[in-house]
Amino acid sequence: MDNNQSYLEDLRTIRKVMEDSSRFLTLSGLSGVFAGLFALAGAFFTYWIILDKGSINYDEYFRSLSVKETSSLRLQLLAVGLVVLSGAIVSAIWFSFRKARKNGVNMWTPVSKRMLINLIIPLLTGGIFIIVLLVYNYTGLIGSSMLIFYGLALVNAGKFTFSEIFYLGLMQILTGLVSAFFPSYGLFFWAFGFGVLHITYGLIMYRKYE
Repeated sequence: MDNNQSYLEDLRTIRKVMEDSSRFLTLSGLSGVFAGLFALAGAFFTYWIILDKGSINYDEYFRSLSVKETSSLRLQLLAVGLVVLSGAIVSAIWFSFRKARKNGVNMWTPVSKRMLINLIIPLLTGGIFIIVLLVYNYTGLIGSSMLIFYGLALVNAGKFTFSEIFYLGLMQILTGLVSAFFPSYGLFFWAFGFGVLHITYGLIMYRKYE
């Protein structure tokens, strides 16, 4: 009986080692929380400052004017997007590096490389598609496209890290699809997807794994 119990414990240990070696486990839940906070701050700034407390309906505004006439507003929105993206990337790298150092493991491994490749391909595809939407002035679908392609990237990369990332990706896709039917409320769906969902899943991961 004792031998059987010892044998089962050895199998569980071997299985855990194999699972850990095939997944990127230094991803920190705090990176999701901070990414969500950056997104909410960007959405707040966009709504209250750039869109003048919602008095500018960006979907109707962009469709009624030419690209040249709306170039200033486009640049402002692009700048906010880049700041939010930069903040999210820096926080993700920093908290993941801190967690890896704390656990005494290397953050840059073959698994993390594969995860990064699977993450980048949908993101790069989505970025090019969004540029096409901008060129043809289909601005109402930009917010939903961001959510959908980002969700696809998370689903694609989810098999290399915590399972919560996979489900976060599904929620992002669902939010993006719903948003596509309500383009005038794209900013609110964007804030929910990149802000609220990130914070929620980040806190779940932090409590569960850290």
